[in-house]
Formats: sequence, structure tokens, C-alpha cells
Amino acid sequence: MLFMNGGSFVFFKIMYLRNIKKIFTTKRVTAIEHWLAVVLFILSMVTIGAIVVDYGFLLDGAERRVIDFIYRLSWWCYLLLFLLQLFFGWRRIKRNSVFLTAFVGVLFFLSALLRFFEQGDVGRLTDLPFYLNYLFVEKILLLLLSALDVSRGIIDFINKKTNPAMLMAACFALLIGVGTLLLLLPRSTLAGVHLSLVDALFVSTSAVCVTGLSPLDVAVTFSLEGQIVLLLLIQAGGLGVMTITSFFALFFMGGTGLYSQFALRDMLGSDTFGSLVATLLNIVGFTFFIEAVGAVALWLSVKGTMGMSVQQEFFFSLFHSVSAFCNAGFSTLSDNLGGDFLLRGHNMFFLIITLLVILGSMGYPILVNLKKIVFYYLGRLIGCLFGRDAMLARYRHIMNINTKIVLSMTFLLLVGGALLMALFEWNGAFAALPPSDKIVQSLFTAAVPRTAGFGSVSLTGFSSAAIVVYVFLMWVGGASQSTAGGIKVNTLAVAYANMLSVMRGHRGVVLFGREISSDSQRRASAVIFGSILIIASAFFVLLILEPEIPPGQLFFETVSAYSTVGAGLGVTPLLGSASKLLLSLLMFLGRVGFMTVLATIIPPTGVRKFRYPKDNVIIN
Repeated sequence: MLFMNGGSFVFFKIMYLRNIKKIFTTKRVTAIEHWLAVVLFILSMVTIGAIVVDYGFLLDGAERRVIDFIYRLSWWCYLLLFLLQLFFGWRRIKRNSVFLTAFVGVLFFLSALLRFFEQGDVGRLTDLPFYLNYLFVEKILLLLLSALDVSRGIIDFINKKTNPAMLMAACFALLIGVGTLLLLLPRSTLAGVHLSLVDALFVSTSAVCVTGLSPLDVAVTFSLEGQIVLLLLIQAGGLGVMTITSFFALFFMGGTGLYSQFALRDMLGSDTFGSLVATLLNIVGFTFFIEAVGAVALWLSVKGTMGMSVQQEFFFSLFHSVSAFCNAGFSTLSDNLGGDFLLRGHNMFFLIITLLVILGSMGYPILVNLKKIVFYYLGRLIGCLFGRDAMLARYRHIMNINTKIVLSMTFLLLVGGALLMALFEWNGAFAALPPSDKIVQSLFTAAVPRTAGFGSVSLTGFSSAAIVVYVFLMWVGGASQSTAGGIKVNTLAVAYANMLSVMRGHRGVVLFGREISSDSQRRASAVIFGSILIIASAFFVLLILEPEIPPGQLFFETVSAYSTVGAGLGVTPLLGSASKLLLSLLMFLGRVGFMTVLATIIPPTGVRKFRYPKDNVIIN
């Protein structure tokens, strides 16, 4: 089965048995393997399409029969392959696939059992909690198996030695297109709401690029199904398409080709080839754990105060937990987080959102390093208590330089931003709030520009000085390898250290006792120059497209889109279609990365085997 041995069918294993090998040549077996893989991939895509159509449209009798036929065909095909794998290849099931194999087996058994009960009219199974009927379980099973096979197909595509930068950009573009189509489904919007193609594309891009800009009111535009689609797009954008597909391929299917693992290592920022699987597991594990804990904490902070049912409160909490950690800034409330009933007396809610935004903006490598530090000192503490401290390994540099940079810059920007917001708006935009709320809102307003974009107190009431601070925080953003946008705090730290080095006349650039490589210095300069160039160019085009909107508001909108923040001064709904498309492009560039996009356009020339004569350029 594809999820047990890298996409090879049980039929292929049978082919390699002693008797079969006498009949089929190796070349013929390879051809059969290839075409069966193609057939299963097409079947998986058709199954996913059927689930989407079933989910998004109201079907008549004939259409329902076609969808049910696809479900039955896929179910029997997958069941046959699953049973053959268990019978002939159970010894080859890898250790990291045992859990998934057992889970799939349980789903097959449960779906068959529920189908038998449903057809036999034994009880009213549709009244079970969460509508646990055979169609529901069957859809979950088929969606899982189809997703696994599609992941295998993507990994096989990587093995064609595709440019990793181009592949990542293409995956984000594909996800944006799929999200656009899902949002255009009739069930994704409320009755009487017409969603244009441009608006659907804009919202999908904003969700996948975890920006949060929207020309529409999510609460009065999208139905529950539409909000679920929005939530999934945010999650997929936060995790990254390649992270999801790589997790499926490496963890569930037993590994990928050598080239693909090197490509994925480069995209994920893994230090070594051997730590790639651990990196993927840490990314997914950290994400789901933090979001789950955040959702529970948010639910406890708003329980019984929102005028919602328990199910609505939990979905509200889950949506905002995912949106906060992924730094998306989307909300299911009409006023974002600025409603008077939420703004007052919910300081714990805003503090939890702030913490989730900070964790999401720090980046997965930093979270992994922090986990290592916590477990190290916890182990030493336990060792001291039981007299085994001398037996434990000691590390002098357990905190790497990237963690030091991110923690120090995050602290400086958060504290400095909060103090400046309190200074400028204590008697301004925060004047109507009690002192405790003013402190919390100052901290919250300093955190969300990096780069969540949630709104509490309306930015239209902020002073010009506070807006300048807000724009600067948006431009900087969060850390590298995180869900945040901007030029990244790592880039700012290297550029600042380079400036100090030039001022002091030093030859090298030093941070925290480490000399920064020239490659990091060049990339930092390129990222800063590239961001300024893109923002200036887009701002100039917006001035031409929207002459009636004040330039300051257009500039704010430009920085917010490129930095994937999502904050706005209320002009997003006023933009024309051309401006929305431009901002969609900015969000895509900000999420994928300026350097990544350039790498897809400009082919690498390789390392020159010669050097030009050196000369000095007059500066200042």
C-alpha cells in the first residue's frame, strides 16, 4: 500500500515472488508499476474532487448516484490493496507506519460495519454524536488515503530534480488556486451572498499567505463551511505545503528519494540530512500541540461571555488559535477583535493571542532549540535531585546563535513597541480603557504587527507617530523559518551588526561572539534592498490606480500586504480589482520570499573559477 512502502503497490510485491518473476521481466514489471501508480493517482484526484463537490454543492438524485459510485469504487480499490498488503507484505511494514496501518484498518472496519447497519436499518446511526454514519467515516478514510497518494505523487515530482525554489512557489500558487475554487462553492458563502472571483482569489491568497487582509466581512460573507475552508487554508499556509506533503511522504510512506530529501532539507532549514524527519515531526508536533493548548485556553477565557453555544465557542477558539499561531490575523467576528464586548474584560484572551502570535513568529528552529534547552535543564534538575548530575552530559553552547538573535530582537521590539504605543496612545486611542486594559492593549498592539494583523482598538484613531511605529514593526516582521512575514529580525540584526562593524572599523561582523558569514551579510543586504524596491514599486502603482485614496493609507496597505500582516486603515474594501490583484501578488511575494521568487526566475550560474581584480567604490 502506498502509505506503507513509499507508494509501491502490493501487486508489485507479488510480482517479485519467485514464480511471478519467471513470467514477467523486470522491464515489464516496471511498466506495470508505473501505469498502476498513474491509475491510482488519477483515482485519488477524482476521489478528492468528488468529496469537494459533495461538500460544496447541493446535489440532485442523478449527481448523488455518481458521487456515491465514485465513493464505492475508491473504497473497494483501497480495501483490496490494503488487504493484499497485509497478506503479502506485513513483514515489510515499517515501524513508523504501524500506527497509520492500524488506524486505516480501524476506519475500514468501522465504515464497513456502519454501512452494514445502515443498509440493514439497525438503529438510527445518523443520530450518533458527530453524525457518525458510514458516509462520514468513509469520506474521512477516502480523503486520508487520497491525500497520501497525492503526497506520494508530489514527492515523485520532486525526484525529477525540480528547482526547490520553483517547486515551493508553485505549491503555494496551486494551493491558492484550490482555495479560490473552494471559497467559490455555494455552501462556502451565506445565502444571498455573491462572491466575485477577484475577492475569492484575494481572500484565498490572504489565507494561504497568512496575511489577514480581506475586502469582505468574514462573519457575514462565509458560512460555517466557508470558515472551515478558510481555517484549513490558514493552517496549510502556516505549515507550508511542502511541510505537509513531506510529512506524509517521510513519516507515513517510509521515505523519499535522495534528491527530494536534500531539496526538502534546504526548504525546511534542517541542519543535517539525518535530522530531516525529526525536523518535520517537530514542525507538525509543535504546531498542533501549541494550537490545541491555545484553543483550550482561549475557550476557557471566553466561556459563557460571547452569547454562543459551546460548539460555537470552541470553533471560535480553535479558529483564533490557529489564526494567531500562524500569524494570519483572520477573525470570525465582524469587528475582528475590536468589539466592545470583547475589548473590555477579556485581558486574558488578548494575552493568550499575544503569546500565540509571538510563538508563531519565532520560527520552528527556535522552538526546537528552546525545547532542547528546557529538557536539558530539566534533566539536570532531576539529576541533581537524585544525585546523578555528574552522569549527565554538559553543554556550553546549547543555545545557538539564531535563538539568541531571535529572543533578543523579539524582546527589544516587543517591549520597545509596547512602551511607544503606550506613550503615544495612553490618552489617545486607549483613553476610554481602564489602566489594566491600556497595558494589555499596548502589548497586544506591539505584538500583532509581527505579523498577525489582528485588530482591537481601531488603527484609524491612532496618532501619526504610532502609525509610523506600527509600519516599522510590520516591515521587520518575525523570525526566519516562521509563519511571520517582513524582512525578519535575523536580517535586521545582521544589518545592524554590519553597520556597527563599519562604524568601528572592524573587518568582520560579530554577533554574540560569532563572526557572521559573508553569505549571510549579502543575503541580509539583498533582502532589505529587495523589500524596499518592491514596496516602493507597488506603492507607486497603487498611487496611479487609486488616486482618490490618501497616499499614507495606500502606503500602509502596501507594507501590510508585503509583510503579510493584514492590518489596514479601512481602505481594503474600497480598492478596485486591479489593486486587489496587485496586493494579492504582494502577499504571495511576501510569503514565498523575494529571494525564492528570484531563484525561480534567474537560473544559478554556478561558482566562478576566477576572480575579478578588486577595487574600491566611493561611499559617502
